[in-house]
Amino acid sequence: MQELRDTGYLHNHTRMWFASIWIFTLNLPWPLGADFFFRHLLDGDPASNTLSWRWVAGLQTRGKHYLARAENIQKYSGNRWWPKGELNEDAAPLPADEIPAAGRIDALPSPVPGKRTALWLHEDDLCAESWPGLAGLNLVAIGGDVMPAARAWLPVSEAVIGYSEAALADGLARAGQHYRVPAARITASERHRWLEDQGIEQLVTAYAPVGPAADALVQLGRELGARGIELVQVRRAWDSAFWPHASKGYFQLRERIRPVLLELQIP
Repeated sequence: MQELRDTGYLHNHTRMWFASIWIFTLNLPWPLGADFFFRHLLDGDPASNTLSWRWVAGLQTRGKHYLARAENIQKYSGNRWWPKGELNEDAAPLPADEIPAAGRIDALPSPVPGKRTALWLHEDDLCAESWPGLAGLNLVAIGGDVMPAARAWLPVSEAVIGYSEAALADGLARAGQHYRVPAARITASERHRWLEDQGIEQLVTAYAPVGPAADALVQLGRELGARGIELVQVRRAWDSAFWPHASKGYFQLRERIRPVLLELQIP
């Protein structure tokens, strides 16, 4: 826990040990552990973080949980730790509720050429230079914002906040250089004036499926709609192509990776 607090990072194997000990040895609620990770991990992700905790608990793949074992920890930590006799290595999986069916992914409307357009960067996608469907747009400005504090009710670590801010600055710099238009951090309080000053008619952003960024885009869409500005989300072709195959875990999806890439003509 101290390493996580100090660095904002844990090796994946250590994350599994941590989650298993939290759930099966300390008998703490797994959502609190997932929330703790999300508030401290620099690479915290609302989907993979939550689902990884559910997998360790035996909730996502029913009956297949992960138990941290003292010998495994000793071996792979190079004798740094050896919690012999301290772990519950025989715990049963947590009782699982019915897993909801995988959702559909619907087609998205395309940006309209001719309208004065700005791009909007958010935490889930800071690589605007690779967004699809932007050719021929009347692109006049790029803005963006990150809200790491919205991850949780409890305080988010200063390391996560700093990392998010630096990532946004890097993404804006790259996008501005690529599209050769002004790019700037725009806070929520500055957004209305920025949109007016730039005469924006449509705001284009990357699709966000779930989590704080997705919630923020819903609110942003309402705000823009009230001002007659359209919010258009764009999604990469491989995201749309892989989504229908991502319903039962990685190993099923793995079988489809090469055929889908070949279909998309991606080497």
